[in-house]
Amino acid sequence: MQERQVYRMPKAGSIQNLKLQTEVLEHPKTGDVCIQVKAIGLNFADIFSMQGLYKATPPGSFIPGLEFSGEIIAVGAGVQEWKVGDRVMGVTKFGGYVSYINIHHRYIIPLPEDWSFEEGAGFLVQGLTAYYALTALGNLKKGMTVLIHSAAGGVGIMANRICKKYDAYTIGTVGGSHKVEYLLDEEAYDDVIVRDDHFYSKLVNALDSRPLLLVMECIGGKILEQSWKAMAPMGRMVAYGSASFASHGSTPNYPKLIWKYFKRPKIDPLRLPSQNKSLMGFNLIFLYEQTDLMHEMLQGLLSLQLKPQHIGQVFPFEEMHKAIHLFQQGATIGKVVVTLGI
Repeated sequence: MQERQVYRMPKAGSIQNLKLQTEVLEHPKTGDVCIQVKAIGLNFADIFSMQGLYKATPPGSFIPGLEFSGEIIAVGAGVQEWKVGDRVMGVTKFGGYVSYINIHHRYIIPLPEDWSFEEGAGFLVQGLTAYYALTALGNLKKGMTVLIHSAAGGVGIMANRICKKYDAYTIGTVGGSHKVEYLLDEEAYDDVIVRDDHFYSKLVNALDSRPLLLVMECIGGKILEQSWKAMAPMGRMVAYGSASFASHGSTPNYPKLIWKYFKRPKIDPLRLPSQNKSLMGFNLIFLYEQTDLMHEMLQGLLSLQLKPQHIGQVFPFEEMHKAIHLFQQGATIGKVVVTLGI
């Protein structure tokens, strides 16, 4: 048995209740491997799950966290693909905020030799989200014009890199002007818009008569409504988040959430045929149960040979709450990662 450190929630509700504690981890079962975790990637799904706003959150006590990287220290019966000492990156349906983890061997892949553990912990969830949304749902094609919201976030950066492999014209949106220069210079976005009261007119100008055929939507509210309005016939909007419902505090602001809920844009399915537009929703965690499809998507993603995720901020494991608080503010660029013993 292996002693480990974990950040556990007694139940969903308040991030303040996330506590560091010591637990005992059993030897890996048949088909599992035990990994000494070196780095953990933060995701908005972590925040929503801890606040009780995520449908997939386990009932009762749970450990947040969806992705990690590390080194295998033990192998369960029946596992032939892996050996002790292998460097890996992986995904998990919760349970990632830990120093050691037992996980089925199909949920890990090799960490590229020239990638750091931090880069490995920031690739899979957002890379798969971007790839599945753009290709399987969005029907991404060569030369297409694509609008990518939260362009400086992990999904946004990966989405732009994928789009560039298809020679797509990408327009990114951000919440703050300090992110624009990085995205234009380092990530090669074709245009970047700061979301404000003039968003729609800015978007029309950026499109410059190009048909908008694909929108990566993760904001909600008026931004979703205006993006839908700007989308051309045959266009597809893929909604994979709703950042406008996020709270910067430990607990949700329920009066504000209720107000936003009732004010949210409503797209009438009866009008979709005449508008000739599509709206699709996607949540990567439900792909977790379909491992064959997940590996199919993963092979497609890896075949693009993208460079590793941009790591914007790194915190030690002991400063998990500080990392979460910064991540909540939405002021970071790229991935926020927590490390252990690197």
